[in-house]
Amino acid sequence: MFTELTQAEIINGVVLAATLHSDLGAHRKIGPMRILRPALTAGAIVPLFLTSVVTHGTGLALELAGTAAGLLGGLAALALTRVYRSPRTGKPVSHATWPYALLWITVIGALAAFSYGASHWFPTQLGHWCAAHQVTGAAITDGLIFMAVAMLLMRTLGLAARAASLPSTAAAPLADLGVASR
Repeated sequence: MFTELTQAEIINGVVLAATLHSDLGAHRKIGPMRILRPALTAGAIVPLFLTSVVTHGTGLALELAGTAAGLLGGLAALALTRVYRSPRTGKPVSHATWPYALLWITVIGALAAFSYGASHWFPTQLGHWCAAHQVTGAAITDGLIFMAVAMLLMRTLGLAARAASLPSTAAAPLADLGVASR
C-alpha cells in the first residue's frame, strides 16, 4: 500500500488541514465537537498507521522525542491563540491568525520534507544511521505520527482548559444590547 513515511505525510496533511480549518479566524466556537473532533481524528489515525510501537532502545527514545516535540509545538500553537468569551453570545470562542497558521505550516512542512527526504534525498545516510543506532523505519514513522498527534491534542486540551477557566459573564449578551445588568 503506502510506505511508512508516506503514511506519516498523509497524517500530517490531515492534521494540518483539520487544524487550520477549525482554528483560523475570529470567533471560532469552542464547543464539544471542536474538542472531540481532534480526539476522534487521533483515535482514527493511530490504529490505522501504527502497527507496533517500539518499547525499548533508541527507537523508543525517538518516539518519546517526537511526542515531546509535539507537546511543545502544541503549547506554542496555544500561545498564538486567543481564547475569550464572545461579546455576542457569551460562549467561549477563539481567534487565531497568520502567525498561528505559519507555525502549523512550518512544523508540518518540516515533517513532510523529512519524510520526502528520507525516501529521495538521504535514504542511504538514514539507513546507515538507523543501522548504527538500531532504529527501524517504523520507529521513525511512529515518532513523526506521535509528534503530529501530540501537537494536535495538546492544542485541543489547552483550548478546552482555557475555555473552561474563562470567568463567567452571563450579562455579556445583555451588555451588547445596551441593557445594563444589575
